Amino acid sequence: MEQKWDMAGGGTLTSREEGGNVRLEAVRPLDERGLYKVWLRGGQNGRCLLGTMAPEGGALRLCRTLSRQELNARGCWPLSGGESVLAFSFGGETSRSGWESCEPGRVPLADALLRECLQRIGRALLCRREKGFLLALPFDPARPLVLAPLVCLGRVERINGGLFLVWSFGENGVPLPPHRTEETGA
Repeated sequence: MEQKWDMAGGGTLTSREEGGNVRLEAVRPLDERGLYKVWLRGGQNGRCLLGTMAPEGGALRLCRTLSRQELNARGCWPLSGGESVLAFSFGGETSRSGWESCEPGRVPLADALLRECLQRIGRALLCRREKGFLLALPFDPARPLVLAPLVCLGRVERINGGLFLVWSFGENGVPLPPHRTEETGA
């Protein structure tokens, strides 16, 4: 049986079961931005690293075969999709450390309205800090804002090659005034 998903971050992920094994192929357009890693999603909010994509046949590709048993042990069975993430930039952008992909339901927001707004997206980035966390959501000026009630507290930043709206939250999940990031000095 073959399944195909659009990956968060761009590209597609195809899985094909062959006996007790699963052949996985991730493909995204070739670009000059940097190296991309592919993360699998599955199980009950499981996430595991598949590997790093490499140029092949005019695209970036990653092909691997894993056993269903291994995927299950890594918390990613049954599969539910994948994500391609710019892990190393060749250009002037820096890939920030500390950002991790997070399911919207796992973001520890104190306000029920904000938690409800966040359920409308499929991807969020979280960066834990000593006294709280940063939340980043993909930003496209042509699309509606997911966390519209907080737009005045956020700022647009480039993270791992993409535009994101970033907010600061205290350890109790309450939004804080706009922040200065150590990475950009802004």
